Amino acid sequence: MGPSVDPVPSGVLFETDTQTPDLALDKDVSKLKNASPRQHEYVWFNIFWFLYLHIVSLYGIYLVFTSAKWQTNVFAFVVHLMCAIGIGAGSHRLWTHRSYKARTPLRTLLMLWQTMGFQDCIFEWARDHRTHHKYADTDADPHNAERGLFFSHMGWLCCKKSPEVIEGGKRIDLSDLYNDPVVMFQKRHYMKMMPVLCFVLPTVIPVYFWGESWLNAFCVPTILRYTCGINVVWSINSFAHTFGYRPYDKSLNPRDNIGTWMICVEGFHNYHHAFPWDYRATEYPLYNMLTPTITFIELMAKIGQAYDLKSVSPDIIKQRAQRTGDGTHYLWGWDDPEFTEKLKSQLGVVSNCEKKLE
Repeated sequence: MGPSVDPVPSGVLFETDTQTPDLALDKDVSKLKNASPRQHEYVWFNIFWFLYLHIVSLYGIYLVFTSAKWQTNVFAFVVHLMCAIGIGAGSHRLWTHRSYKARTPLRTLLMLWQTMGFQDCIFEWARDHRTHHKYADTDADPHNAERGLFFSHMGWLCCKKSPEVIEGGKRIDLSDLYNDPVVMFQKRHYMKMMPVLCFVLPTVIPVYFWGESWLNAFCVPTILRYTCGINVVWSINSFAHTFGYRPYDKSLNPRDNIGTWMICVEGFHNYHHAFPWDYRATEYPLYNMLTPTITFIELMAKIGQAYDLKSVSPDIIKQRAQRTGDGTHYLWGWDDPEFTEKLKSQLGVVSNCEKKLE
């Protein structure tokens, strides 16, 4: 490792990382954004694997509308939802951000669903995602959005990690993951469990339970479902870091994007990077209610399997939006000088002063 590799934190992971009353870092992190010129070393296996997945998935889409049984299509969606919750509520909100606590039965269920999603084991997923938040949009960010839309979407998986990313990952505290028996069990047995849960069972079940053909069962609830799942997660890394508004912190690349939310059911990314330990997707109750991951966590809390759910108070959100937001917050942002009259006119809003006069 070269002596010049010295990643500087540009984001927060937990409440304990914050340095200001409104829960941010006490510096202008926009100045830390960087994408140094680099000659990438390609991982050709991943490149061909992704090509294969997307080609077969195109055929899978054709089969969905021509020959796959309705039970198979419903089954594919249900498995997709299970994987999404395993990753969103499990490896993301529970194990990466510690935004709530879960009892052993729920932890085990989330671990199995996360394994079915095949996006690395929980330990590696959480390590890389913590690195992403800690060094967001710098050379130490695994999927640095400063390198472009394709790189942040899937290109980062097609090349080897840079020295800065490796060093950043080494600086992340992972002691809680090492001390978690569910995480360590999965880490030890991941390569045995994953093929069965991700590829074998989703293919075999439709064939033996409702007489689906092997081709349809393999292409639709296995390959197409898996490819859709990874692209949903990748889209948060790419599109939600490129398009949309930044009502909470304009120094951060992540954005709130209703279009991304409609496709991925996760799109309020500026909020998430501003307050990553909040178990909610956004401060807006309606969108949380319509987000399966959040609904699942709240349901588990009602039956006692999830507890100590963390959230940010409206007062803190207001302070942060007024101090660092880009002016697009529906309540507290319209007076920001960067929020031009032209943009106000386009969105059909009025300033807070005008509201008071009314």
